[in-house]
Amino acid sequence: MAQKFKVKKGDEVIVLAGKDKGKKGKIIQMVTEKSRVIVAGINMVKRHTKPSRTGAGGIIEKEASLHVSNVALLDPKSGKATRVGYKIEGDKKTRISRRSGEAV
Repeated sequence: MAQKFKVKKGDEVIVLAGKDKGKKGKIIQMVTEKSRVIVAGINMVKRHTKPSRTGAGGIIEKEASLHVSNVALLDPKSGKATRVGYKIEGDKKTRISRRSGEAV
């Protein structure tokens, strides 16, 4: 069974560790089986690819995955890293920022 995560696809995050520490970006893909995320424009790597029917070969630059523990959600108010909390109002559960208390 896959683990549950506090961040989702489409969330704005900040990188906490690694070569891109401090950079911000949007999650474009979640790899839940390996607890990893792919963030747009972050952790760029070069891949040497063979030409195929679908595309030309050459050196392609693309995003590599980061471990989910190395990213944190951005606070909508301050733009700094924040933890995620949950608020239950009636039968609706919403994610909130622990830093400001605002809905994410």
